[in-house]
Amino acid sequence: MSLMEKERPPGRARRRFTKEFKADAVALVLDGERPIAHVAHDLGIGATSLGNWVRQARIDRGEKPGLTTEERSELVRLRRENSKLRMERELLKRATAFWVQESGQ
Repeated sequence: MSLMEKERPPGRARRRFTKEFKADAVALVLDGERPIAHVAHDLGIGATSLGNWVRQARIDRGEKPGLTTEERSELVRLRRENSKLRMERELLKRATAFWVQESGQ
């Protein structure tokens, strides 16, 4: 079994956090003078997760270059739409080829 195929250890379900919790945690870092690691420890979350939230908040505020949350959401939506349209186009190609083949007999 490769590293990518490993399952989570029993009892270690992925935690989900509300937008409000994330915003409050980010505010503790950005508005205060406390390091990410200390805030993460106090809240019982991973420093990496909190660091990612802080980085994205700085991008959203225009303090750092990168894709904003809205731009990321739009990109995901457009990629899904593009994938769907490709599948539909492929289906229409096959249907057309089948129809041409059947009508030629």
